[in-house]
Amino acid sequence: MKVTVNCECTPEEARAFLGLPDVAPLNEFLVEQTRASFEKNIHQMQPEELLKTWSGLGVQMQDNFLKLFQMSASAGMSGFPKK
Repeated sequence: MKVTVNCECTPEEARAFLGLPDVAPLNEFLVEQTRASFEKNIHQMQPEELLKTWSGLGVQMQDNFLKLFQMSASAGMSGFPKK
């Protein structure tokens, strides 16, 4: 026998019914701390320096990928018989 029960309730009511803790105060605290930390550090950010760092990593990653591709291609070609 199969029985299906549908229950309409809010997430808060479902948590209370199942005995789960209310994490809303913890969530509000974490969001507030994150917001305060972001607001404190936003003034220290320098867009020009961030762009230099990000673009430098992009170029470096492109070079590394190209080197990796070239090494794997030359290693793969060494397994073929020479004509």
